[in-house]
Amino acid sequence: MKEVLKIAIQKSGRLNEKSLGLLKECGIKINNGGKLMSSSSNFPLEVFYLRDDDIPQYVAEGVADIGILGENEVLEKDQDVEIINRLDFSKCRLSLAIRREESYSDLNWFSGKKIATSYPTILKDFLEKNSIDAEVETISGSVEIAPGIGLADGIFDIVSTGSTLLANGLKEVEVVMKSEAVLITNSKLSLTKKNLLGKLLFRIQAAKGANQNKYILLNAPNKNLDAIIDLLPGMRSPTVLPLAEKGWSSIHSVISEDDFWEVIDQLKDKGAEGILVCPIEKMIV
Repeated sequence: MKEVLKIAIQKSGRLNEKSLGLLKECGIKINNGGKLMSSSSNFPLEVFYLRDDDIPQYVAEGVADIGILGENEVLEKDQDVEIINRLDFSKCRLSLAIRREESYSDLNWFSGKKIATSYPTILKDFLEKNSIDAEVETISGSVEIAPGIGLADGIFDIVSTGSTLLANGLKEVEVVMKSEAVLITNSKLSLTKKNLLGKLLFRIQAAKGANQNKYILLNAPNKNLDAIIDLLPGMRSPTVLPLAEKGWSSIHSVISEDDFWEVIDQLKDKGAEGILVCPIEKMIV
């Protein structure tokens, strides 16, 4: 029987959409399948749809070979799995928050206080490392209402935009950790599955490289070529082609989108014209 790579992803929500979107960017077609499992028609892959907090256990026990979930869930469940790739989406932070009207100076504020959370493992480890003696109240869901109903003095929870805290009269006072979607695996993969995972990781890196970089084309006066090339190093070095108009060249390069916005004014100051920035579908390095 032909071996297939089994991947566990969140069964619904934004992380589900992002995970399926990543597989699509990797050229992997997923059949609709059922509510619990589907398969790919062009890559030896099966997809399991699970609760995100169940994924670490399924991967650790070998029911699934790999999984996509938030790093916070990996640390909270503390299963025997390995993070092998950070996926650069579903970014958030886990933070301590208190009532907005409270005066806050430092972590010692939490000494002797009660903190409500759905992430007791991460929180207890953080408090112990910082010698804070606080009571941890473990609850599931709607953590942000705990201070308002008198269940706790503060909370420890996921923060993305901060709007939920604001709506519940809370303020963020300490960022404990930053999290993003990660790819995890167990240590029991067969050689065949390790090879399949290597192929998948190659595709993921190509998709990530395309998302993080842009293809840039511009016209530059030859007298400033060296200065402009220094601003656009590219993957190895830019491509420089002569234009029909004497004294001018066309420069083609790859650049991080964030870097581009930092150097755009410098490019213009050096005489760059006709600057085009284009998306990259895939980038193989």
